[in-house]
Amino acid sequence: MDYFGIIPQKASHTYIVKSEDVAKFNEIVVHEVLSTFVLTREAEWAGRLVLLPLLREGEEGIGTEISITHLGPAFVGEEVEFVASPVSMVEGELIVAIEVFGKNKRPVARGSTGQKILPKAVIAKIFEKARKA
Repeated sequence: MDYFGIIPQKASHTYIVKSEDVAKFNEIVVHEVLSTFVLTREAEWAGRLVLLPLLREGEEGIGTEISITHLGPAFVGEEVEFVASPVSMVEGELIVAIEVFGKNKRPVARGSTGQKILPKAVIAKIFEKARKA
């Protein structure tokens, strides 16, 4: 199937950095900026926004990869934009480039995500097999 005929060229969403989103371990704050964990979660959501229009009845996406490179900080209260652009679709796996911008289009991060489209029944079998292992 030619997925690029139905994949949006870009998808984006914004996220406002909250105080609980800062980099901390064992409740000790390391930096008062957007943590890698939250940055990665929101980047994955941006990639999923590209994937959602592709899903047919009975299908779901399952994450295959994610990569994030920090380019600059995002501060508490700052609105951050996540822009996702499709790169490739091979054998049902969608690869999406991610760009993250802070105030005045200041680069915060870049990266990529991968999601494979599979029937929900196949995903359930994969999970069941892993539970039994």
